[in-house]
Amino acid sequence: FYLPKKAKFENQDDDEQVILLLRRHPITNLPWILLVILLALAPTLLNFFPGISAFPGRFQLATVVLWYLFTTAVFIQGALTWFFNVNIITNRRIVDVDFYTLIYREISDARLDNIQEITYKVGGLLGTFFHFGNVEIQTAGALPNFNFENVPNPAQVTNILQDLQRNKGNI
Repeated sequence: FYLPKKAKFENQDDDEQVILLLRRHPITNLPWILLVILLALAPTLLNFFPGISAFPGRFQLATVVLWYLFTTAVFIQGALTWFFNVNIITNRRIVDVDFYTLIYREISDARLDNIQEITYKVGGLLGTFFHFGNVEIQTAGALPNFNFENVPNPAQVTNILQDLQRNKGNI
């Protein structure tokens, strides 16, 4: 996770201090990165099929250009989703920013005193080996529950949140 010195976010109070800025563990990007690599290599692999040379050269070029545009779009979407999906813990509240597209995002927040229960789960070989998992936060009443997915060191994140709750926002 990231311990920010000068991190700011939308609707932050003047005296509110960001304690943690969390993103999914970088290893969770591996599936879409491997997909992008496979997509980038596909036109080269298709040259080994004998029927491809029957198509006109301009058609082949246009197809390859469109293919690489699509591959670039997959890369950009994966990178933006990872970068802009953040969980923020401040000395007053938790903020969950879910990025869906460039024109749609969902932001939820809850004050620290509305948190009732914090649990973390680490599962699977990758999660255990690379120390990442989910932090589940139950809130009071009609407030939404929070799930910080695949964050690094979930036990430490849970301890920091519990310390903030006990000390009323002071670490």
